[in-house]
Parts: sequence; structure tokens; C-alpha cells
Amino acid sequence: MDNQQYLTTEESLEVEKALLTSSEKFLTRLTISSLRLLQVIAQDLSVSIDTLTTNDIIRWMEKDSKTRKEQGKDHAVLKWEN
Repeated sequence: MDNQQYLTTEESLEVEKALLTSSEKFLTRLTISSLRLLQVIAQDLSVSIDTLTTNDIIRWMEKDSKTRKEQGKDHAVLKWEN
């Protein structure tokens, strides 16, 4: 997954225009980004997003973390620094 964006600039600007507090805007951006990541996880696991469990998400995150540690962040889905 190359250069995956979980929130586009345009979407972020739309959230910024919303009549919400700063905290609510942050939560809205986080929620949109989380939905996108859950879609990626479900696709990777070949399951429907509505059937994902907490354990599925944890195992997927562990797998992505292991990939990042062993192969480098360019091979992981999530690109943050540790």
C-alpha cells in the first residue's frame, strides 16, 4: 500500500469548516481516518468490515508492527516512526 492517505486535504478542510469545537474536529478527523484503516484491515483479512473483532484488529496491528520492525516502515501499511 503506497502513500495511503486516511484523510485527504479536502476532507480535512471540510471538517475545519464544520461548526464544531477543536476537540470535536479532532475526533471527527480521527473517526474518518479510523474508518479508512478499518476498511484496509478488513480487505487485508478478506472479511467484511462489520465482522472485524477487537482481536482481528490487534493481530493485524501486531503483524504490521512486526513488518515495520523487520522489513522497514516502507513495507508496513502504517508509516509512523517509533
